[in-house]
Amino acid sequence: MNSLNQLLAVFILVNLSIALVRVTRGPTTADRLLAALLFSTSGVAILLLLAYIEEALILLDVALIFSLLAVISGVVFAQRAWRTKEEKNEHS
Repeated sequence: MNSLNQLLAVFILVNLSIALVRVTRGPTTADRLLAALLFSTSGVAILLLLAYIEEALILLDVALIFSLLAVISGVVFAQRAWRTKEEKNEHS
């Protein structure tokens, strides 16, 4: 593993530690979801880095699946939050 790959791995680990702090502290569910999306993005980055280092093309497919799942979960959360906000406005 060359120095650029090591630097990228450390950067991804720092991102994961920051996301872990945000998940535990909150304060809102939106913050927690964004941190979870950061976990998935970091996971995809780790898989892509491993696919490049190990020359394993199957990891590219796994990274694609994880990225699609992250997009779907983000859309579902946004729709759910939007509906909850509309329901609160209707009851007011």
